[in-house]
Amino acid sequence: MFHQINIYTPFFNPPHGYTPHQVHDHKNLTTNTTMPPTLHLLTTTLILLINLISAADIPEFQEAPAFRNGKECNDTRIHIAMTLDATYLRGSIAGVLSVVQHATCPENIIFHFLTTHRLSSSLRHTIATTFPYLNFHLHHFHTDLVRNKISISIRRALDQPLNYARIYLSHLLPATVQRVIYFDSDLIVVDDVVKLWEINLNSHVLGAPEYCHANFTHYFTPKFWSNPFFSGVFKHRDRKPCYFNTGVMVIDLMKWRRYKITEKLEKWMEIQKKYRIYELGSLPPFLLVFAGDVEGVEHRWNQHGLGGDNVEGLCRDLHPGPVSLLHWSGKGKPWLRLNSMRPCPLDQLWAPYDLFKHAPSISDI
Repeated sequence: MFHQINIYTPFFNPPHGYTPHQVHDHKNLTTNTTMPPTLHLLTTTLILLINLISAADIPEFQEAPAFRNGKECNDTRIHIAMTLDATYLRGSIAGVLSVVQHATCPENIIFHFLTTHRLSSSLRHTIATTFPYLNFHLHHFHTDLVRNKISISIRRALDQPLNYARIYLSHLLPATVQRVIYFDSDLIVVDDVVKLWEINLNSHVLGAPEYCHANFTHYFTPKFWSNPFFSGVFKHRDRKPCYFNTGVMVIDLMKWRRYKITEKLEKWMEIQKKYRIYELGSLPPFLLVFAGDVEGVEHRWNQHGLGGDNVEGLCRDLHPGPVSLLHWSGKGKPWLRLNSMRPCPLDQLWAPYDLFKHAPSISDI
């Protein structure tokens, strides 16, 4: 049951006519061409070098404790999706630890990690050794799907192809997965995630905390609001459109597939590429498709913005009210501020979930 690892590559199709050995027929003689020994050695060396470089990018982590189900647990499965890359891996590891540590039934949680092919072997090894009892799958996201659809935004981090992988969850995850929670890699959960999993989405495809006090007009350019074809998209929604953060979402994948949501998000990305109607990466397409048609979730499930603003990364306080999830969205990340010895006060709440293997200090020697 534990530590199930599968690699799904649903978007990969070999080039037409490809076979491992090309076969040529000439005058009724069939000859198998093989790679010259020198070229074969060079190719092998390059592959090994690439793997070594990729592995060098991956930090090392301590092994997490084993967390087991309580006696009251049934066979309900909770599916959680997160992206994995070298830059945010420290945050992802902390997020996973926080989820399983606070869960009543941690063995019922199945993690779906979205990553690129280049680092998949190293990342799979890291997850397996850090969480030996974790039930997880690794899914390959082929970045060519969005490379020509991404427009430059206000922060380079928002332009990374893997940031758009959430758009393709319905393609990447098996059809048997009917509901999934999507989590960003810069958050920790301090409550039992089953409470979020069990929320009633009613007729909606997506559930998330909404923030209706935010100035919704700021998420789109004047060109968007001056064009009735664009701005009119919000006229027939269930409610007034409100901002929601895409780092915490509960998604009905059956409805997502039925309503072809991925295609709708891609359409807005294509429009953005041509007309420049927003500035903030992968968030605005979600607002365009879902804002005003979201099942509202308690704000305790996304105390966001703890990374500060997107320019200075200044420290921020918690929003009023109870807390089930802390989210360091924004420019500043807790592991970077802790490394620089200039943490914000709330970064100390993240630190206990950090499994990063620090270099030994003089006092440790």
